[in-house]
Amino acid sequence: MHTKRVIPCLDIKDGRVVKGVQFVNLKDAGEPAQAAQAYDREGADEVVFLDITASADNRSTQLQWVRQVASRLFIPFTVGGGIRTVEDFRLILREGADKIAVNSAAITNPGLISQAADKFGSQCVVVAIDAKKRADGSGWNIYKNGGRVDMGIDAVQWAVQAEKLGAGELLLTSMDCDGTKEGYDLELTKAVTDAVGIPVIASGGAGKPEHFYEALERGGAEAVLAASLFHYKELTIRQVKEYLRQRGISVRL
Repeated sequence: MHTKRVIPCLDIKDGRVVKGVQFVNLKDAGEPAQAAQAYDREGADEVVFLDITASADNRSTQLQWVRQVASRLFIPFTVGGGIRTVEDFRLILREGADKIAVNSAAITNPGLISQAADKFGSQCVVVAIDAKKRADGSGWNIYKNGGRVDMGIDAVQWAVQAEKLGAGELLLTSMDCDGTKEGYDLELTKAVTDAVGIPVIASGGAGKPEHFYEALERGGAEAVLAASLFHYKELTIRQVKEYLRQRGISVRL
């Protein structure tokens, strides 16, 4: 049985951890390196660090933030935001990241996925997908620049293409559910996990332990990601893992 992962996400803006609802109304939630270290001690399987305004601001991820966080961690560490080139991958991996998440640049230049996978291995390449249900309910479109720009591309089709290009993992965020604490978008998660053979991290909407279980069991995700729940201590990673184990999910305690 695959061991499932529980992953806290640090959304970074101006050097601080922030969290909002449906990608807006951001509130401060602390200092990145301290938060990452606390999650490591709590039993997180990985930490994801997303510089959420880098692409919209047309700049690279701040390397000093990556360095500070990496110095405090003994678990895998994924970094995303503002990554446009294979050289950006190299610089961030050199600062201590284990995996790189790309979203906007991969949409604009899909060849980046293949180039990075060829150079560093597929296991390093995470394609982040921000998806929102179309108004007619027929499926989901992907968005870039931190959820600001609708690309008019179907999310499931893009997931399949990303896998073919060499992505080793998908970080799938439901923009509709993000920050609502009403549960992950199980329909979206299942549609993507059914279509690809690589691990999918479900993101957006966790509010209680049952939601994590549903995303893993009914959604087919390999990992579950949350932010505000953990940042504001409404649930601990340990509590989520103990609940999952009680429900028969294999987790690392």
